Amino acid sequence: MPETPAYKRILLKLSGEALMGDDTYGINRETIERIVNEVAEVSKLGVEIAVVIGGGNIFRGVAPAASHMDRATADYMGMLATVMNALALQDAMRHVELVSRVQSALNIEQVVEPYIRGKAMRYLEEGKIVIFAAGTGNPFFTTDTAAALRGMEMNVELVLKATKVDGVYTDDPHTNPDAMRYKELTFDEAIIKNLKVMDATALTLCRDQKLPINVFSIFKPHALKRVVLGEDEGTMVHV
Repeated sequence: MPETPAYKRILLKLSGEALMGDDTYGINRETIERIVNEVAEVSKLGVEIAVVIGGGNIFRGVAPAASHMDRATADYMGMLATVMNALALQDAMRHVELVSRVQSALNIEQVVEPYIRGKAMRYLEEGKIVIFAAGTGNPFFTTDTAAALRGMEMNVELVLKATKVDGVYTDDPHTNPDAMRYKELTFDEAIIKNLKVMDATALTLCRDQKLPINVFSIFKPHALKRVVLGEDEGTMVHV
């Protein structure tokens, strides 16, 4: 019996740190290949997938030097790091015959396409995966906020926040064995309890547009697929 996804179009928010694996910085090839295989599994279900990627794995290496920098300059450096990650992700997708397109909020046309909403929508409708790089293109905004913004622009039904932990917990599960996973939360609960689901701007944007977020572990095999099939996986944050 064919598996029926609960969502037609999703946005996956990947942190740059997710690409490091157990390395201290950079891109771990095995890790990126495993993430791409998880994405491919969902794409085969006919789900349209957009991705917003962070740059912490690359920017972390230069962060000490950036500590006394002008904040806007440091943020632009972080945006360029996300473009590098997007290209690496696209290349890994090509190896498993996933067709993807990278669109950047900063114009670097010799390297990647500029962000054009209509074009991105058409790519999704054609079954291509669209990877959004360079955040919102503005300093002082995180890639979480970019994920919320692109999710709304692409009319996705769910934003998936990929983390190292399989959901949102009452406390840090690594240090407190009694910490409990929330199966679901309202946006207001997440904001009031300061649960670090996403930054406050991203959470507020999603709440105002009634765009649900699922926080799950990208390192748990097939977790992405289980979320998309509507199973009890991760923590669902909704209105």
